[in-house]
Amino acid sequence: MAGPADAEARQPGLPRGGPGLRVVRRRIVRGAPSWSALVGAVLCYCLSFTPSLIPRPWWLQAAAAAITAAFGYAIGAFLGAVARRCGARPGPRWRRAGWLLLAVLGTAAVLGVTARSVRWQGDLRRAVGMAPQVVWWQWALVLPLAVLLCAVLVLLARLVRLGTRALARPLRRWVHPAVAAGVAVAVAAVVVVGLVQGFLLRGLLDAAEGAASLTDRSTSPGIVRPELPTLSGSPASAESWDGLGAKGRDFIGRAPTAAEIAAVSGRPAKDPVRVYVGLGSADTLRERAGLAVAELERTGGFSRRVLVVASTTGSGWVNEQIAKPPEFMYDGDSAVVAMQYSYLPSWISFLTEAEAADAGTALIDAVHERWARLPADARPRLLVAGESLGSYATERAYPAGVAELARQVDGALLVGPTPDNPIRRQVTDDREPGSPVWRPVYQGGGTVRFAQVAADFAVPAGPWTEPRIGYLQNGSDPVTWWEPELLWQRPAWLERPRAADVSAAMRWYPLVTFWQVTCDLAAANDVPAGHGHRFGTFPTTAWAEIAPPAGWGPADTRRLAGYLAEHG
Repeated sequence: MAGPADAEARQPGLPRGGPGLRVVRRRIVRGAPSWSALVGAVLCYCLSFTPSLIPRPWWLQAAAAAITAAFGYAIGAFLGAVARRCGARPGPRWRRAGWLLLAVLGTAAVLGVTARSVRWQGDLRRAVGMAPQVVWWQWALVLPLAVLLCAVLVLLARLVRLGTRALARPLRRWVHPAVAAGVAVAVAAVVVVGLVQGFLLRGLLDAAEGAASLTDRSTSPGIVRPELPTLSGSPASAESWDGLGAKGRDFIGRAPTAAEIAAVSGRPAKDPVRVYVGLGSADTLRERAGLAVAELERTGGFSRRVLVVASTTGSGWVNEQIAKPPEFMYDGDSAVVAMQYSYLPSWISFLTEAEAADAGTALIDAVHERWARLPADARPRLLVAGESLGSYATERAYPAGVAELARQVDGALLVGPTPDNPIRRQVTDDREPGSPVWRPVYQGGGTVRFAQVAADFAVPAGPWTEPRIGYLQNGSDPVTWWEPELLWQRPAWLERPRAADVSAAMRWYPLVTFWQVTCDLAAANDVPAGHGHRFGTFPTTAWAEIAPPAGWGPADTRRLAGYLAEHG
């Protein structure tokens, strides 16, 4: 005879009481997945292993496979439910044949693709100059880890579905069942989004910011407070050494000296000016930008031959490979100014791009306003630069686009741009027919050029007039190519011809490619220079093309790049 718990288990909705809790557990874990759900999971699992932009470590591939398989599971379950609603109900013989076919072919596909992916990863590693070996025992862990993670995701989804049904049941007493279901789904969506954004994401951001603020108080080994008055944080500076923050102290503490520059060039040199204003120096961006201008005036930055305004990444980092080349090229008769706007690293600050844009605009506008008041024949050469989120911040300071940027500066170097860079997007969208998206040609290459290797600066063959705007953009950089549109749209960078380091075997699949490139972001810096989000000493070559001093030649560029590669 059926007991109370069994009777209760047959009732729709969320049960109550002790027996009900057992029913809840059974409903979460008991329901066998449908045939269509498993087909979707297997298909998406296999597609997740296909080549993407850069090689992935085994644990990252497991995460990509799990997430993609979970989405495939959901899509398959949905399509199966729709098919059943439409009356598609195969007989027992066809169902048994389908399950047998899935068991045989699905297992073979999963094992075969997992094994084949070792070769794919080896090909990707060769394409970016890495050793092709993949540790087999690590890759063997991909399948069990992916299955475990996918099961957790499906379990969470079932909990949400169970809660939605429980909410819909009492609503049916007052409204039509379809309305009740709609209201329950809407409430569940709000709760899930609120939980993710308001609790998990906000909590993670708060924790990251707290950890980053503690890190900002640290000082890297070998970094000491400078004595030179040309540097912020020195005894002569109005900016305290402690107030510069960790990245600011790194930037100031690694400034080259006149003796170091002279030893490389063989010519007399000056101590270069480096100005940095930390996040804690003032409450507002405008105030911090004003402090930066005051430091430039104190150090004599506006009287140097070249002045570089460097927009920082999220944590306030300035790449030495961008800052140092102009200092050496101009024999130390230079000034580089930067300002911190956040403690958080770029991958988190990317979520709040407005802060980066406001910071870049505040600093560039303040410096330009003071620079423009100088006599035209007494101004330093004004250059702007930024890497990654810093390139985005730089571009946002020129809302009128590339024409305004070219009108207000004497040169610009933008390294590893993000997909949201407005000027890069303008130039790429308006590129000449036939030029690829990874190396677009804009208005005959007269002002703007893109490069992954030095020879790219000669494309097209026509003159590159001043002021010159140069982009360093790697074909395999997920930071540049990640966009939500990858979910449903084939990207232009997969058209032929492709960049040299993008696998010919890479294909676009809806949903799958988006998650592949998303996972690639985590490994973007784990590849050799010239690939992914790594640029090495290539900024030296770029600066030599964009703003060379009189008498500078290719031999000087090679000598400086070699020195910075070793001592960077």
